[in-house]
Amino acid sequence: MRQVLWMIFGFILMTSVVVGGAACTGGSNNDVNVDSSYSGKQVELSVGQSLVVTLESNATTGYSWVLVQNSDDSVLSKTGKEYVAPQTTLLGAGGQEEWTFKALKKGTSTISMGYSRPWESTPPVETFDLTIVVK
Repeated sequence: MRQVLWMIFGFILMTSVVVGGAACTGGSNNDVNVDSSYSGKQVELSVGQSLVVTLESNATTGYSWVLVQNSDDSVLSKTGKEYVAPQTTLLGAGGQEEWTFKALKKGTSTISMGYSRPWESTPPVETFDLTIVVK
């Protein structure tokens, strides 16, 4: 009986260490991750940190996110953009776009993005705005 209790205790301890470690390592320690719920808000970064903006997107419709403005690219620099396809075989299913920015120096920059079809001259159907304060 005592051996069974020690095995259960060991299992619980091991599980809590694995789960706790996974919670602490969700992505790079240097990344700050935001999504569409952050639109209109402000986030703080330290110099050298990366900002990852993940927005819903559906490439099959012709729509994509466009960086309309980065108010100070000496403070915040765009370092990458990637379309992440959906994990399904359904035709027409949407994925996500991941935009990566790097904090270069102390200051403030505002990014504005629009979700549109690049060949159309109509306003974006969605917008995303975020103020980044680099300390």
